[in-house]
Amino acid sequence: MQALIERIRAEGINLGGGILKVDSLINHQLDPQLMAGMGESFAERFADTQIDRILTAEISGIAPALMTGIAMNVPVVYARKKKPITMSGPVFLETAPSHTKGGETLLLVSAEFLHAGENVLIIDDFLATGKTLLALARIVVSAQANLVGVGVVVEKTFEGGRGALQEKYDVPIHALASITSMDGDTITVRGDQAKLL
Repeated sequence: MQALIERIRAEGINLGGGILKVDSLINHQLDPQLMAGMGESFAERFADTQIDRILTAEISGIAPALMTGIAMNVPVVYARKKKPITMSGPVFLETAPSHTKGGETLLLVSAEFLHAGENVLIIDDFLATGKTLLALARIVVSAQANLVGVGVVVEKTFEGGRGALQEKYDVPIHALASITSMDGDTITVRGDQAKLL
C-alpha cells in the first residue's frame, strides 16, 4: 500500500533492536483516511475468500481490523489482554511474548464470539517473530473455526515470523508494507535501497 509505505519512510523511527516506531500513524495516533485505505486494501486482497469473522489483538490491531470489517461487512472480535467482569462463560486463552513490552501477554476471547466452523481472518498491526499471530491462530483452532488468512499492516521480514506461520498454517499472508532491514539507523522498505530516516 503505497500511502502507508510513504508514511513509514517519512515518519518511521528505528529505535534499535528491531523496534520500529510508527506511533504517528498506527500505534498511538491514527490517521482515519489511512486506516480506511488499509481496510479497503485488505478487503481487496481477501476478496476471493469467504470470511465470517475477523480476529485481532488489542489494542493496535483493532483499528485496521475494524476498517477491514467495515470494508468486508463482517464482525470483528479482538482478543482482550485482561478478563473483564462482563466476560463470563468459557473463554479461549493463549499467551504470547510481547516484543515491545517484555514479558508474556494474555490473549482472551469469549467463546460467545468465535464459533466452530466459521472462516476467520486474522488482521494485526505487525508481523515480526509471529508469536502473537500464532497465539491468535491457536485460538481459532481451539474454537474449531477455520483460519483462512492473515493480514498485517507492517511485516518485518528479517524476524522470520512469516516462515513460522507458514510452517504451522497453510494460509495466505498479506502485508501492506514490508520492512526488509533495520540495520543501524536505517529502515529499508521492500524495493528501497537502504535509506537513513
